[in-house]
Amino acid sequence: MTLTEALVRTTRVALTAATLALFSVAQPAQAQDDGALVVTLLGTGTPLNEPDRFSFSNLVQAGGLTLLIDAGRGTSIRLGQLGIPLGKVDGVFLTHFHSDHTIGLGDVFATGYIRVPTLGGRTEPLELYGPAGTARLAEGLRLAFKSDIDTRMLDEGVPEAATSINAHEFDEGVVFERSGVRVTMFKVLHGEKIDPSVGYRIEYNGHSVVFSSDTKYDTRVIEAGRGADVLVHEAGAAPQDVMDNPIIQNILDHHTSPEDVGRVFSDAQPGLAVYSHVVRLFGKDRRISMREIVDRTRTTYSGPLVVAEDLTQIIIDEKGTTLLRGGL
Repeated sequence: MTLTEALVRTTRVALTAATLALFSVAQPAQAQDDGALVVTLLGTGTPLNEPDRFSFSNLVQAGGLTLLIDAGRGTSIRLGQLGIPLGKVDGVFLTHFHSDHTIGLGDVFATGYIRVPTLGGRTEPLELYGPAGTARLAEGLRLAFKSDIDTRMLDEGVPEAATSINAHEFDEGVVFERSGVRVTMFKVLHGEKIDPSVGYRIEYNGHSVVFSSDTKYDTRVIEAGRGADVLVHEAGAAPQDVMDNPIIQNILDHHTSPEDVGRVFSDAQPGLAVYSHVVRLFGKDRRISMREIVDRTRTTYSGPLVVAEDLTQIIIDEKGTTLLRGGL
């Protein structure tokens, strides 16, 4: 039986220590203050143009808030599939400035101020959080869309405030606290020349989710993820027949090997370990499979593990941690 054939068939699945499956979900719970922390992985892919795996983006709903962790390609499309207007995003948190983590931000920004409530409807500035460089990106976005902004303000009555971006830059530590939701930024090592690069821990109502974002093996991810309900981690791997290729080695030197991800999971001991943004490189005649990556991870980690697909959803509440799945 293949990994895909082993999909859980029910629409609501409680986790066990042996969980290892692929899940996708059609509709998340709408943002409401019901005590739950809801995580939907909007994009689980890489810079590759894969229609079933858009690049890295994550939706966190808690305390009535709608937050994004990164905004890669397809963020707006996935939010549209979920029925969430782009104008309802309360904050975007950037991990670093690689295009596959930011390319969808312009869409969230510019479509978000269109006055149609089911599409945009934002009337206040977009709140953007991230490391040093976030303000420069915000300024560039507004400049890039200046003609659109001027036209829509004049022709459609879009309020000027809605066309602004409030950029908040931080080095590390608590960067957001509102409605009982706390977001903490921590540094990660994505490569010696990629600085800054950060991850995030989001806490609400005694629950927590951690996103490593792009990183090599880093004990700071372990510390941030220790005891979290959910730890979302990246990985990078290639077939053995190209491991001596310097280009392949350069790529892998910016990501965490499956064995080292397993060590992170084993040391952090999250309630659920999740793979997302897995860099699966091509060899001379094939691409490394997710099955191989999982098997390598299992040499150093034996706990609950999920390989996410776009729109995988995780609900964390007083009942525990639950997965919902459906169709795209």
